[in-house]
Amino acid sequence: MADYMATIFPGKIQKIAINANLGCPNRDGTIGTGGCIYCNNASFNPAYAHKSKGSITKQLEDGVAFFSKKQAAYGYLAYFQSYTNTYADTEKLIELYEEALAFPGVVGLVVATRPDCISNTLMEYFAKRFGNLAEENHPYLLVEIGVESTCNETLERINRGHTYECAVSAINTLYNIGVSVGVHIILGLPGESREMMLSHATKISKLPISTIKLHQLQIIKNTPLAALYMQDRNFVQLFTPEEYAHIVADFIRILPGNIAFDRFVSETPPSMLIAPSWGIKPYKFTEMVEGCLKPEKL
Repeated sequence: MADYMATIFPGKIQKIAINANLGCPNRDGTIGTGGCIYCNNASFNPAYAHKSKGSITKQLEDGVAFFSKKQAAYGYLAYFQSYTNTYADTEKLIELYEEALAFPGVVGLVVATRPDCISNTLMEYFAKRFGNLAEENHPYLLVEIGVESTCNETLERINRGHTYECAVSAINTLYNIGVSVGVHIILGLPGESREMMLSHATKISKLPISTIKLHQLQIIKNTPLAALYMQDRNFVQLFTPEEYAHIVADFIRILPGNIAFDRFVSETPPSMLIAPSWGIKPYKFTEMVEGCLKPEKL
């Protein structure tokens, strides 16, 4: 991902996760209730973000203070990460986005959302502020679409509340207005074979995306999936690190080289994780994947 960002910015870019408290239509009854069966949103946020409360500006202040102790950055991307970050009136969303963009050092936004929650009016704002209709030297925008699976049967099984075709439509629309798009895919969802998982790569490779995040399925406390797993441990087949590394390597082989991988694994706080517990840092897992990609010695 650093190599991808280097094609856009002249120095190191740091993402700062913030919570805009926008909720989720798959929880409040607009689309569904209960949310996706694997989702406990508290598990997504980094440690520093749990301590940040208040306005977007306050959260950015806390995030910058946290990362400035580690390494200086050329600029920051305000990462609207929690829940569905296009789920509100366009006026309210613009106010939140512009507050983030006004913070010193913020050079753009990353907005994580569902494919069924981007209104036409918000698309118009994206086009004029960040896309084909924007002024020269406009801020950067990456919209991360939660695709999760390209199989509609799986999406129904996990109570996702949208189809794969909906995701394709949103991705194409964003691309056509000049906005960069990233996607999320979860590997290991209930009922999916290895062949089905790799079929995601084949389908995704045909879409105009810039980045992709892969996640191994994790059983998180206080989720419907956790209850199903505790009733029947065979409801899902969890990976060993080695198994998952080989699947990720095969996934990489299918995708074209112009798509940047932002992440291979999820990290859930141990206090919230039921399984699988690997105890492997992301950089170590990346080394495992690189080992799988090396040609076998004769």
